[in-house]
Formats: sequence, structure tokens, C-alpha cells
Amino acid sequence: MTTSPRRYHITTFGCQMNKADSERMAGILEDMGFEWSEDPNDANVILYNTCTIRDNAEHKVYSHLGRQAKRKQEQPDLTLILAGCVAQQEGEALLRRVPELDLVMGPQHANRLKDLLEQVLEGDRVVATEPVHIMEDITKPRRDSTVTAWVNVIYGCNERCTYCVVPNVRGVEQSRTPEAIRAEMAELGRQGYKEVTLLGQNIDAYGRDLPGVTPEGRHKHTLTDLLYYVSDVPGIDRIRFATSHPRYFTERLIKACAELPKVCEHFHIPFQSGDNEVLKAMGRGYTQEKYRRIIDTIRDYMPDASITADAIVGFPGETEAQFENTLKLVADIGFDQLNTAAYSPRPGTPAALWENQLSEEEKVDRLQRLNHLVGIKAAERSQRYFDRIEEVLVEDRNPKDPTQVMGRTRGNRLTFFSSDIAQLKGQLVQVKITEVRPFSLSGEIVEVRHPVTV
Repeated sequence: MTTSPRRYHITTFGCQMNKADSERMAGILEDMGFEWSEDPNDANVILYNTCTIRDNAEHKVYSHLGRQAKRKQEQPDLTLILAGCVAQQEGEALLRRVPELDLVMGPQHANRLKDLLEQVLEGDRVVATEPVHIMEDITKPRRDSTVTAWVNVIYGCNERCTYCVVPNVRGVEQSRTPEAIRAEMAELGRQGYKEVTLLGQNIDAYGRDLPGVTPEGRHKHTLTDLLYYVSDVPGIDRIRFATSHPRYFTERLIKACAELPKVCEHFHIPFQSGDNEVLKAMGRGYTQEKYRRIIDTIRDYMPDASITADAIVGFPGETEAQFENTLKLVADIGFDQLNTAAYSPRPGTPAALWENQLSEEEKVDRLQRLNHLVGIKAAERSQRYFDRIEEVLVEDRNPKDPTQVMGRTRGNRLTFFSSDIAQLKGQLVQVKITEVRPFSLSGEIVEVRHPVTV
């Protein structure tokens, strides 16, 4: 008698860290003999990897979960797992709220999925949200791309921004060793991956928790040292890193990025507000003047560098004049892209309890005004690409036009051009830019750069 294969489906909400966690958990499930199912309704194990940074992300999770909980009433052998930040924040309360749930697990437990799921399959309902030391992961992730890959370098965050729930849900900073990171990158290079993004919630904090200091008295392991250490991994043509914190962003790091040919000229450095009083209330630990100096220094070393960031409007107590300081910063710097959000009170954070909350109307109005300016500035920044030849790493077919392929420039600008994906996937291609839009480009192929074997 043949048994039908056990199938799993993962839906991921939120940040790049969550996407990387999902890839690792998918790898664990495949090691256990599960097969990926595109359709959640065909899966025996459904995992939601959740995000709690915005209120609407949480609502989305509950609506997905509600549909599958209903299905479980008719198919009791269905296993429902809630992982990630909502799971960490709500813990055991989730089992009461959604009795159909089998496993609730925080982000620090991603590598333990096999053990936890085995307990569930033996009939237990499991909550895993206690703080743990994250074990070095030996599972091969099931990566979504065959060209670009995430590599975690540091988990957790020790910052205490007054609006942010991340330290509560992702735990304290835990850096991986440089040797483990390089070994993972070397394996990716052997498998044909061309680009790696080094990931951390606060990546500039990398190495602070690892032992050792230099004769000059600084930490022996920093993000800068790591970039030098992994910059010559064979097969890897491009290296990116995210997300940075202005408090720890150094000129030494900028200099390394300018010197190392594989490190892309793209910096994602959230500023959150352009007003010093708001930054102080947020607990960010820097001023808008310091932020501007960082950007000036990057542009001194790499005039063409692409700068992206995150910003929050409508923080408790933000006045119109303070919001205008954010607009001024955005107008002066000219970001290539800006992720914007209206402030959303998160449970367990200091700012959620403050009485000087702004009205939803005011927050929405400010968000629209900021987004309007972001679009104008991004369109201006895009003009520099027109008629230029850019190196593009081809990642996939354009989903909206199968005759085109798409990839990214070193500055992380999405670029489309006509070609055959079967021939060019994973290739570095010289593309002449013929059309510019605020957040993407189109062009014509000039030549393919065949990688030099090391």
C-alpha cells in the first residue's frame, strides 16, 4: 500500500530575517521527509512565520490562521504551527485564542523545529518561547532563489528603541563565528550562488559578544573585519549587508565597502525621524546631524552609492514642525528608496503606553505627504542611470512579461530587459539603461560577463 507524501506549506510575513528563518525551517521539514506544497490546502503541516512590527501584519496572520483552523475541524490530522515574532510575543495565550494550534514557537527556536514537531506528532501541544542559545545551524535551507542567498550573521538585538518589539521577541544579540559564516558562504559559492546578503537585526553590532580585543582596544570581531574575512570566497561575486544602525556605523566600515570589490555600493541605514527630540524619545542614540555626516562620508568615498532607509511618522508627541524636519532630511539627502510607516503602538513597548498618541487621520496624512516626497526624490535619483551601462545580476523572469528577465544593479535597483532566462540566470550582464522609473529601470543587453574561475 502506498502512502501519500506528507506535505508542508510556509507563509512568511515581515522582514528578511523571517525569510531566512523560513528557508531554514523548510530545509528541516524536507530533511524530515516532507514535500513543499504551493497550495496550503494540500498540505498536512502549515507554518505561519509571523511579524509583529506593524498592527496590520498581525491582523493578516490571524485571518490566515482562522481559515486553516476551520479546515482543521474537518481534517484533525492537519498540523498548525505559528512561528516568529507574534508567537514569541503572545506565547501560551495563542493556544487559548486558537485551540486548533499545535505548536507556538519563537524565532530563537527555528533550528529546533524537528524536535518540536516530533513532540507534536506524538500528540503534545507545544509552546517554545523561552530564551535559548541559538545553536549553530547545520541544516541546509530550502532557499527560494538559486542565484541570491541570505546568510545570518547575528541574531537578536540589544537596542531598546521605545517603539520596537524586536528585542522582546528575538532575544539578545548572538553572533555566529566568522568561520561558520565563511563556511556557509563557501558552500553557497560551490552550489552556484552569486550574491549573498549578510543579515542581522542590527548588523553593525556583529561580534560585540564574541571574545577577543585588538591591541588598539577594539573588538577583535566587527562587521568590518567580517567583510574583509569573507570578501574572497570563491564563486560569490557580490556581497550585501542589512540592516544597519546609525549609532554604530563607522568610517572604517565605509572605507572597507569602498575597498572591497565584491561589496555592493548599497547602504540600508534607517533614520526613523529627522528630528532630534523625536529621535531622543525613540531611544535611537544619535542625532539627525550624525546621520547626515554618515551619508556625507559614504558619498565622499562612493559618490554613486545607493542609500535606502526606514522612517516612521506620527510617533507619539510628534509636532507638525518635527514632522517637517523629517521631510527636510528626505529632501536634502535624496534616498533611492525609503520604507515608510505610520507609528503603530506595539504591546510591551514604552511608547505604546504614552498618552500623547496622534490621531489616525494625522498619521495617515503625514504618511501620504512623506510618500509623495519619497516618490519625487527617487525619480530624481533614478535619472543618473539613464543612458549608463550598469552591471545586472540576472535573477529571474519578469513575472509580468515572460519575454523579459529581471535582476538588480550593484546599487540594488531592479532592472528589466528582453532576454532568455534559461541562458542568463545567475549571469552578470552589462545593460544599457534606456528607461528610468522611480524604483526600477529598463534597458538593453550589451554583454555578458562570464565569471572568472578562482
